[in-house]
Amino acid sequence: MTGPERYDDERAEPQEPVVVRDRRKIDPETGELRQPVTEEAQEVPAAAGTPGPAAGAETVDEAVAPASDVEKQLEERTADLQRLQAEYANYRRRVERDREAASVAGKASVVNDLLPLLDDLERAEQHGDLTGAFKAVADKLVGALEKAGLESFGKEGEPFDPNVHEAVQHATSPDVAGPTVTTVLRRGYRFGDRVLRAALVGVTDHEPGQAPEAGPAEEPLDAPVGGELPLDDDENAR
Repeated sequence: MTGPERYDDERAEPQEPVVVRDRRKIDPETGELRQPVTEEAQEVPAAAGTPGPAAGAETVDEAVAPASDVEKQLEERTADLQRLQAEYANYRRRVERDREAASVAGKASVVNDLLPLLDDLERAEQHGDLTGAFKAVADKLVGALEKAGLESFGKEGEPFDPNVHEAVQHATSPDVAGPTVTTVLRRGYRFGDRVLRAALVGVTDHEPGQAPEAGPAEEPLDAPVGGELPLDDDENAR
């Protein structure tokens, strides 16, 4: 290709127009502030050789977890919450039980220290010394202790129980059907389900009655002879 022909071909090629954009914020002619111009987003074509999604296929964002994983995590969090609630409920019940046990133990300790005083009041009543204002105060004390949960046991005639009775005397009699408390030397006390002190008692066991002893057997009389009664030896001697 010669020089003139090459020059003609270059002139025939279209030239890309030059676009000048004025980005000044103030209009030089009016001096007013220009409104910002929002440029429309242009679609960027995909790079050559990059395969696109097939027709009818779903586009899944890898940053978003599948629904099955979300449900699994939700179930795990729900199970953790339920387990924490159950542990907290058990903790509250255990604390309440320990607090109640500590309260009962404290009351039982105080009442146990007052048992010798109750013994003195009982002996004074047996001797007739518990009268007047002294008796009124004693009745109030005993009533308050019984209201708090104190209970006395150990009475004559009740069955013997080695769990609450301490036998210090023993006897037998056919008048009782089994081991029975016949003497109370010291009254026992319990506070709720706790035995503070066993009762000192005398116990009587059942003893079968003895059959009466038979006397010497009498000899039978001789049979009559000829319709006459036999005569005694003394009469024959006379």
